[in-house]
Amino acid sequence: MKVVVVAGGTGGHIYPALAIMHKIQEKEPDSEFLYIGTDDRMEKDLIPKLGIPFVGIPMSGLNRKNVFSNFGVLSMFLKAVRRAKEELLKFQPDLVIGAGGYITAPVLYAAHKCHIPVLIHEQNSVPGLSNKFIGNFANRICVSLPNSMNLFPKDKVVYTGNPRSEEILSVPVKKKESLGFQKDEKLVVIVMGSLGSVTMTQKIQELIPGFQTKDYQVLIITGRNYYDQYKDLKPSSNVQIVPFMEDLIQVLKDSDLIVSRAGASTIAEITAIGLPAILVPSPYVTNNHQYKNALELQEAGACVIVTEDEFSAEKILKEIDDLLDDSKKYNQMVENSRKLGIVDSATRIYEEARKIIR
Repeated sequence: MKVVVVAGGTGGHIYPALAIMHKIQEKEPDSEFLYIGTDDRMEKDLIPKLGIPFVGIPMSGLNRKNVFSNFGVLSMFLKAVRRAKEELLKFQPDLVIGAGGYITAPVLYAAHKCHIPVLIHEQNSVPGLSNKFIGNFANRICVSLPNSMNLFPKDKVVYTGNPRSEEILSVPVKKKESLGFQKDEKLVVIVMGSLGSVTMTQKIQELIPGFQTKDYQVLIITGRNYYDQYKDLKPSSNVQIVPFMEDLIQVLKDSDLIVSRAGASTIAEITAIGLPAILVPSPYVTNNHQYKNALELQEAGACVIVTEDEFSAEKILKEIDDLLDDSKKYNQMVENSRKLGIVDSATRIYEEARKIIR
């Protein structure tokens, strides 16, 4: 199979795209890939380092506040379509797969114009502008969460889950005692994204003294941008504070509860593991999609939502205690979370890709 994969901007788009590529390669080792992304975001460095042929094309998103600035975006879109057509005609793929980001709109539109089959994967509960646009002509639309099924044409949409979940299952467990925690005490992980959050930093700092009297342990991952604001704190012995954790998934597999944002990758990870969660959706994302992601889990009984405005030391300590002290409620949340975690997601997407190529 010859496949062009398009995804850009954030790890939430790029890592699911890579998971799909890994599955295709596992099923068909002779497959060839070309990755198309933006020329100024994280994929431009990450993808070539992985040894994957990469083409970077300039593209940015629409400006919702200043409509007039979008004339430049339209010009960029048309140039990107022309460049994408050149690359597609040169590579001659069997299929083009889009996993999100501004760059998917011009490239997948170009694929449609070149009569190349198109498959898209939507990670969030509510699709972004690019996937809404592409959904009109895509051959197949794969979604991560059940409610998304209602937001695309019924004859094209398939509930596959997030392909990251299948990879997560194969990741080995990192035992909490390897981090210096006690084996027999529960572990709560608090993380607000790989970079951290300016608005949440003070709130989490105010939360730390409340852990001193608790019988569970806490790992706080501050994000690289905000660790310096924690370094002078002297937490109790049951609390550890680190800037970043490369192997977080492995740690989560031996954790008991997570307090985190509600990005698509986080949702895939916690449902694949069946990890109870207190989700604090970022209110600063397009279409408030993190809140809608979290709401889908809460309605399924798989998490508790605490908005950023509601977040306080008193509120969070109570929510943690309520979950960890009520084994019936806790175990039900584990079960509900696992029900949402599709553990063969990448395989399902591969099978859909094969169908539309046939």
